[in-house]
Amino acid sequence: MKKFRKVLDGLTTSSPINPGGSPVYGSAAGTPSAAPTPRELDIQETLMSEHFQICKTVRHGFPCQPTALAFDPVQKILAIGSRSGGVRLLGRPGVDCHCQHESGAAVLQLQFLINEGALVTACADDTLHLWNLRQRRPAILHSLKFNRERITFCHLPFQSKWLYVGTERGNTHIVNIESFVLSGYVIMWNKAIELSTKTHPGPVVHLSDSPKDEGKLLIGFESGTIVMWDLRSKRTEFRIYYDEAIHSVSWHHEGRQFMCSHSDGSLSMWHLRNTAKPFQVTFPHGKSQRDGRKESCKPILKVEYKTSRNSSEAFVVFSGGLSYDKAGRRPTLTIMHGKAITVLEMDYPIVDFMVLCETPYLNEVQEPYAVVVLLEKDFVVVDLTQSNFPIFENPYPMDIHESPVTCTAYFADCPPDIIPVLYSIGAKHKKTGYSHKEWPVSGGTWTVGSQTYPEIIITGHADGSIKFWDATAITLQMLYKLKTSKVFEKPKSGEMGRSAELVEEDPFAVQMISWCPQSRIFCVVGISAHVILYRFSKHDANTTITSLEVRLQCDTEDVISPSDTENTPCFSDPSGHSPQPQPPSPRSNTPDSVRDSIPCLKVKDRMIRMPPGYQAELVVQLLWVDGEPPQQITSLDLNSAYGLLAFGNCNGLAVVDYLQKSILLCMSTVELYGSADPFQRLTRSPRKNRQSTSDTCMRGLSNFYSDSKKRIRTSYQSLTELSDNQVSLDLERSKSPTSAPYSPSLHNDPRGTGEPVSNLRSCHYSPVFYLLDNGYTSRRAMLQQLHGVSMYSHDEHHITSYSWSERESRENSFSRSRSSSVSSIDRETKEAVTTLQFAESYGRKSDTLPTPCLWVGTSLGMVLIIPVSIPMDEEERQEEPVTVAPTGTVLMLKGSVLRFGFLDCGGALIQNPYEVWRDLHAPEDPDRPRKRKLVNFSPSSSQEACGDGHLAVVCSERQAKVFLMPSQACLYVHNITDSSFVLRADVVSVCNSVCLACFCANGHIMTLSLPSLRPLLDISYLPLTDMRIARTFCFTNGGQALYLCSPTEIQRITYSQEMCDNLQEMLGELFTPIETPEAQNRGFLKGFFGGNAQTFDREELFGEASAGKASRSLAQHIPGQGGMEGMKAAAGGVVGELARARIALDERGQRLGELEDRTAHMMTSAETFSKHAHELMLKCKDKKWYQF
Repeated sequence: MKKFRKVLDGLTTSSPINPGGSPVYGSAAGTPSAAPTPRELDIQETLMSEHFQICKTVRHGFPCQPTALAFDPVQKILAIGSRSGGVRLLGRPGVDCHCQHESGAAVLQLQFLINEGALVTACADDTLHLWNLRQRRPAILHSLKFNRERITFCHLPFQSKWLYVGTERGNTHIVNIESFVLSGYVIMWNKAIELSTKTHPGPVVHLSDSPKDEGKLLIGFESGTIVMWDLRSKRTEFRIYYDEAIHSVSWHHEGRQFMCSHSDGSLSMWHLRNTAKPFQVTFPHGKSQRDGRKESCKPILKVEYKTSRNSSEAFVVFSGGLSYDKAGRRPTLTIMHGKAITVLEMDYPIVDFMVLCETPYLNEVQEPYAVVVLLEKDFVVVDLTQSNFPIFENPYPMDIHESPVTCTAYFADCPPDIIPVLYSIGAKHKKTGYSHKEWPVSGGTWTVGSQTYPEIIITGHADGSIKFWDATAITLQMLYKLKTSKVFEKPKSGEMGRSAELVEEDPFAVQMISWCPQSRIFCVVGISAHVILYRFSKHDANTTITSLEVRLQCDTEDVISPSDTENTPCFSDPSGHSPQPQPPSPRSNTPDSVRDSIPCLKVKDRMIRMPPGYQAELVVQLLWVDGEPPQQITSLDLNSAYGLLAFGNCNGLAVVDYLQKSILLCMSTVELYGSADPFQRLTRSPRKNRQSTSDTCMRGLSNFYSDSKKRIRTSYQSLTELSDNQVSLDLERSKSPTSAPYSPSLHNDPRGTGEPVSNLRSCHYSPVFYLLDNGYTSRRAMLQQLHGVSMYSHDEHHITSYSWSERESRENSFSRSRSSSVSSIDRETKEAVTTLQFAESYGRKSDTLPTPCLWVGTSLGMVLIIPVSIPMDEEERQEEPVTVAPTGTVLMLKGSVLRFGFLDCGGALIQNPYEVWRDLHAPEDPDRPRKRKLVNFSPSSSQEACGDGHLAVVCSERQAKVFLMPSQACLYVHNITDSSFVLRADVVSVCNSVCLACFCANGHIMTLSLPSLRPLLDISYLPLTDMRIARTFCFTNGGQALYLCSPTEIQRITYSQEMCDNLQEMLGELFTPIETPEAQNRGFLKGFFGGNAQTFDREELFGEASAGKASRSLAQHIPGQGGMEGMKAAAGGVVGELARARIALDERGQRLGELEDRTAHMMTSAETFSKHAHELMLKCKDKKWYQF
């Protein structure tokens, strides 16, 4: 068998190149073909496998589905736990760290070891974890898994190493934080309550030690029972039985009284002198009814009772408690200060809140200064020091999800002047009314690393807004926000008919963006089949937006069958094809069946005042044609040097001259081929009813919007994974647009069975937006459902009815003979334009010099090169027409084409030509006329001799090829994947060289060297790729990438070994050595009469010597990887060694300090003993023996 394989390999590697430059698909991956090349390429590739490593760098945004909140009042560090097991640690801007529990269990509660650089997390799987925060990447030191009881509440007293843990059974256990083992001391629920009580008190919902006496523990049970437990005598001091369930308890700092919040919306105040009944019960939001009773209110879920030195009145802050009669009211936080009651309405439900105080000691006047409020989708900090309670301006990027993110773009090494310009424009539109005080969460340290360069992240959103973010030095700050919806008139109900109904929720959703940082020209594709072009200006302007309307609909049915030969030669059509865009017909309010030449949205046709920043200049909209709505735009590219904009969809291609505001080309994909069409296409059958097609396209668009809105809104809230089922599917369901929709059973199949995700089959339709969703076996199945059209890739068999598993086994073969079942009735497909790029290239083999060209990639793996003739003189460019002439040049790959890249013959990346930015609305300067300044990167400019050509890198969802232009010879080919497909590919710069980076649907991240396509990296980064990640994943230069890891968070990663090595110094320090503030001296009289806290030795009480050992079956200790023994594996390199050395020195210094204290104590004792001995000697010196 091995010999047979070697023979096959020999045959494939020696296969000759066809005249069109497309080698046989079986050629060996990453090896040059045996065909002679026009020129010997001597390219030294410097990238090696050791230059690459995958590593997460930083996570931005609001923690998705938050569950818990904690704050260290000394270190000023905030922690937020989430339902997915994540923990976000926040300090001053730049100090932002994300930790993840491997179990993925929800975080129930967080407890800081105040000023110790450690954090305890309690998770829903009944496990306690101790995190070490004294390193830049926190790690778990210890874990304790409870086996027989569920954890409900935890409490860690200040400067104590004993953690109280309440359980669902009502018991209270005690954990030693240092060793993370259970103490034998247990407070059983039946010992805490009276023996005569017949009912179980319920789970423990509160634990706290008395500020007056640390030896007394207050235990609150859910049923309303409160117990004061004396830890020394191991008995109950008093019990309180209340009719309403308890949600929280808060002490007065003197320890004489406490406040409880209840499920009926009431607050009860209790004094330790009389625990028979509360001395005060209030319903803050309950009104008195006629019978004297208070109206029913919602539960008060949490209350905090804090005293202030400057005021005799205490602060009472609570959430909830509103009356039930006011339906639809927003969640509220209530602040009561004396008789003043302030109700703060929140946009989202309140998850948790904390009152920040000046002192960490509970027995001192608390001095509250702020309230941290954690909402379901926001994070708010309220200033308590001002009477109007303003909020602080949040320095963290917590509003990424203000509107759901629909697309992303990442630009590294931007022009250095672009970030200050965008910030200065965006700062003018910032909100006002914030608190003037400094942000209270100011812990940690962070400095800008030595290796920094300008980086910008752009996010597009469902409401049509665009946000520019400064992503320099692993931070994220909002720069500028652009609203694309302002270009259009607000759609009135019923005005646009059915087309408005289809998109009324998110008609402006951003689908794709293209940005030229050098010229500052920005282009947006919207979900309503529209393209908006923006120019940047520092000055406001009163302008009218130009609107162009394009009819991009093909009259012939693109029925495709493969030609008799696999290798398709390239033909050159010297005559080209002259663009003949059809003039739009006037609008009419006709029914949908004959709706024609009407766009989905209406552009404002009046003079508009545009503020400084990005100003809309041109809008291009696709039109309805004969009752059929426009298909979604699947590809986009612009070039500022050429002044051209190109976009395509499943019907064809359009090229627009945005300088002259004219349409240059409007062709169906079939017409682009001319005589070089590699497929046999049959015309539409006359038996087809046009009306049925119209209805089906409407259904397809309707399905797209209904499903797309779920993706734009709902799917961001649920992790939608790729379906890994193998469903037997009848081809009749996908044959025709008039076929019935998929059976619901396709969406409800269990995920427990089937092949792994690597067996997915697809045909790429759009590299940005249309991606796999839950319930579809492949991307093609989803597209057939969404658009009512069948997608076809030429590497498939044509069989009337077969299962998906059969397709898997046959997809790599190419049918040479046409099956009798293939006809215009059996198979209707459309070839989509999936990627576009303008470049200086060669449109024909006979060209000797590079000219402006448009490279077009389609969903069938075809590459077309279209030369563009552009007048060189500036005046002629404004007046003379630009000609676009398809030549019929065709290259072929397996799978949908995703990306183009261009290298010179030395292996360096060729940058696209661009126009230097000029402000068109700046005041006229007669001495310096504003002329277009172009920067051109011609392939021949870096070569000694002109006409040497260049290399073209083409990547599809299956394959990557490198062609030598203008001969169109294929030099290298690599089959990237056979079991999955590529979702995103980019030609990027890494370590002063160039590589091809790919992200596959099975979660693999790969890099290939250029031009040899040698595999450098192949790592399974994500076990499954959900739709959100697939839609938003993007690479950039410098070995970085990002994706939307949750509906509210952006995860940045690096695949560069150099950045992984330097990451430690780029991250912020969470822990900084700070002296713990000293406790206030209470004074003799206050301590004497007030019953000052007695000395309480927890070690003596809870230690193994007195309490014994806990049952081994109750909890299991799990050592973590973050301890001193595991830090060598957790942190590598010099930085890790220094961190370990520093921690070791800190611990050694602490031990030496303790030893010094003990030595001093022993010396004092020795001196005292010596003194007493000397006095005794003097006393007994002169006495006789009989006097004793």
